[in-house]
Amino acid sequence: MSRLDSFIRRLEAQRSCLGNAAQRTQKLAGVVLELGLGNGRTFDHLREICAGREIYVFDRQVAAHPDCIPAPNRMFLGDFTETLKEARAQLGDAAACLIHVDLGSGDTAASLALARCIAPDIAALMAPHAIVVSDQPIDEPSLKPLPLPEGVRPGRYFMGKKLA
Repeated sequence: MSRLDSFIRRLEAQRSCLGNAAQRTQKLAGVVLELGLGNGRTFDHLREICAGREIYVFDRQVAAHPDCIPAPNRMFLGDFTETLKEARAQLGDAAACLIHVDLGSGDTAASLALARCIAPDIAALMAPHAIVVSDQPIDEPSLKPLPLPEGVRPGRYFMGKKLA
């Protein structure tokens, strides 16, 4: 498969999983967290499918399209291992109904290691029954893996639900 086809399939999987998660969390209270602003496409999509919810974004630095940059009071800039702890202090544990994690850096081992490192902080920020959608597995005892939406190949994207 070409890199272009792989990229398209990843984005289609991401969109399907985010839509599924937004639907599953419609009746839950909480904010939405986006880990990895990048160019802002997913943040912009979350604004549409999670309209009316506060969305907080995490990234090392801002490199997004100007129309896709959140307000400064909705951004946590720096290393995820530090900014997730800051978010827990500012927002409180169990604050999020939906978390999207996009850590993929092209270095598979480093991306997996980062996901393992921040998994406890991600889980702590999740309200009961909240959903995490991620490009990396988020292995945490308080999370139950969810089936992927139809058409999403296992291993392409991951979804989990916080146990009550």
